[in-house]
Amino acid sequence: MIRTMTTATNTLSQLQSQMDIIGNNLANISTNGYKASDAKFQEMLYQQFNNDKADTAPRQSPTGIRYGSGAVLGQSQMNWKAGSLQTTGRELDFALTTPKQYFNVLMPDGGGEKTVYTRQGNFYVSPVANGQVMLVNGDGYPVANSAGLPITFSDNVTNYTVNPGGNLQLTNADGTTQTIELAVTVMERPNLMQRLSGTNFALPENLADLGVTQQQVLTELQGAARNVIGLEGQALEASNVNSQKEMTDLISVQRNYQFNARAVTLADQMLGLINGIR
Repeated sequence: MIRTMTTATNTLSQLQSQMDIIGNNLANISTNGYKASDAKFQEMLYQQFNNDKADTAPRQSPTGIRYGSGAVLGQSQMNWKAGSLQTTGRELDFALTTPKQYFNVLMPDGGGEKTVYTRQGNFYVSPVANGQVMLVNGDGYPVANSAGLPITFSDNVTNYTVNPGGNLQLTNADGTTQTIELAVTVMERPNLMQRLSGTNFALPENLADLGVTQQQVLTELQGAARNVIGLEGQALEASNVNSQKEMTDLISVQRNYQFNARAVTLADQMLGLINGIR
């Protein structure tokens, strides 16, 4: 009975973690650029009892008895498929149409700054100084150009146009134009990235412990390689959360949770009966 309670209790805590992941997916179903997570379970260590050594009859199943100890939540896998496009008609809304390509955003990090990667392309302009403005994301952090620097330009821009190769063309009030290369990075091994929020990712600090280098995880699209950038203006990428799948998974997890909770209750009742024997 103690083993039954231990196995069910171990699984209950892991099922709760899976419900949290599903709930987070459903909460971000309308967040632009959000990538859904999928929880996978693995069997925990089991104990082998070889109590049938005298059994010489041929058999297909393994000998002995195996006592399991529950299930554990394995690595949470991201769904890196591109979401559907939502046309907004806003000139500073950009959508990356190719999977695993990400905009670069510069976020403060202690005394310096670090590059964060996102597919949430609803950008804005923020005044800086001397009649200049800076391209920023929804949180006010600078968007980087292909050189890794904040994008600044004159505040008399009247039109924004997306050109092939991830280029942003600015048209000023006097008719002159300026072309800026938006920094776009390909995540070669996205599951190694650290998730900072629903839409922001950063390189993990323990790359050396993982046995990989930054070049193996990320590829900066420069020069001729920028021709593979898929960028569309006046549109945003929707979340790739499948609401029907998430609701089905939620119902399944809830039933599994009820089953394991019931197992704990029955084991407790049986222990009570055993302790009550005189």
